[in-house]
Amino acid sequence: MSILGQITEVGPGHWETHPSKLVRYHKHYFDDLVADSCAERRPWHRDLLASWLDENPPAVGTGWEPYVVSLRLVNWMKSWISGVPLADPELKSRLEASAAVQTRWLEKRIEHHLLGNHLWTNAKALVFAGTVFHGDEASSWLDRGLHLLQRELQEQILKDGGHFELSPMYQAILTEDVIDLLQLNGCYPGVLPQGLVAELSTTATRMLHWLRVMTHPDGKVAQFNDAALNGCVATEHLIEYARRHSIATQPPSSESLKASGYVRLQTDSAVVLADVAKVGPDYIPGHAHADTLSFEMSVGGERLFVNGGTSTYDRGDLREWERSTAAHNTVVVDDSDSSEVWASFRVGRRARPLDISYPEEGELVLSARHDGYRYLPGSPTHRRRWHLAQDNLTLTDTVEGQYRNAHANLRVHPSWSVSQTAEEISITNERHLVTLKWTVPGSPPVVADDFWAPGFGSRIRCTLLRFSVARERTITVSWRPRT
Repeated sequence: MSILGQITEVGPGHWETHPSKLVRYHKHYFDDLVADSCAERRPWHRDLLASWLDENPPAVGTGWEPYVVSLRLVNWMKSWISGVPLADPELKSRLEASAAVQTRWLEKRIEHHLLGNHLWTNAKALVFAGTVFHGDEASSWLDRGLHLLQRELQEQILKDGGHFELSPMYQAILTEDVIDLLQLNGCYPGVLPQGLVAELSTTATRMLHWLRVMTHPDGKVAQFNDAALNGCVATEHLIEYARRHSIATQPPSSESLKASGYVRLQTDSAVVLADVAKVGPDYIPGHAHADTLSFEMSVGGERLFVNGGTSTYDRGDLREWERSTAAHNTVVVDDSDSSEVWASFRVGRRARPLDISYPEEGELVLSARHDGYRYLPGSPTHRRRWHLAQDNLTLTDTVEGQYRNAHANLRVHPSWSVSQTAEEISITNERHLVTLKWTVPGSPPVVADDFWAPGFGSRIRCTLLRFSVARERTITVSWRPRT
């Protein structure tokens, strides 16, 4: 069951029962209050809200962690602003009183120690509460929220519009946040400073463009770093939401997001999304994976090669594996990670991308190397080159220095079937035939069962192709429509 499915398992006695903290978090967010067709579920929402008020007294349990409080406050207030009534004046009065208590609690527990998207989310909640409520106390909430918001806009949004934690999922979340603030300004004209409104509008345009560059043709984000497909709204919905606020961007084409370190290579039939980025901000790499020089690919509008994805934030073997180099479409040297990911949100030694050669006009060629394996005996380095043409991708991996073993992983999306002969691999679906060939005769890849995590709480069996790399290995991926 996906995490979104588990949210229905709430109500009396269920708020703190699930073993996964991430699922408990989502139960307390109340995202469904503002979801599609939410008006149809108002009777359930009324029962849910009453249950939450009865069973979650102040300062007790998961629901009172500052990040959770921030998201819940915004969802409650967006629901009130939307005009879809609860049809229960007594419950609404209780909710308003609770929201004031929650905001007072939050204001004293701003997550300066975590920074990043947590601090941004705290600030947004203070701005919403300071706008919706009235009086001197509300004005103080608004002032503090605006101060944090303006500072974090400068800190967290890169020149190319990317969010500095370099996760496409969090990019989508924060893009929605910025548009939410523009919507709030539309509902309460004059509350937000005009200079900030103009900055939010410009920022939303840049962020949405970045997001479109890092979105597959299926309308959902690429899975680099902590990116779960059910952890954010689809890009197409954000495009429509932005359009209602006069924010528009053009469909993406080949582009290098140099401030972030991601590259999109695109032809009429294929899209390659490549990672030549740092793991994230030096002081907050908590959502980073050991995925340097990995990539994802779509053919004919459908995902073909996928990274392993993210199904959990809970500490343990599964979380460690999903952040590992082996879970990504890149090269593993001596069975080691290119960056030292550990615990749930920690990174020690980090790979640095080097010698990046971005595509020049008229060419779809990208190359880079990284030093993430420099700590190993022999100090090996991995170099990768992508060359995308109209009907093929040439992928060349080189490992320099001394090492025991190295292999390149390609994880195939579950919707494709894989078959193998001595000389090539065929990957097919109803519409396309993809053929893989390699340059090292007598050294066919290993075809193995593996898993892909499309989202939180979800893992699906898929096929993994593992190619040994003895100094250099070139793989040619060709495709054509099935006749």
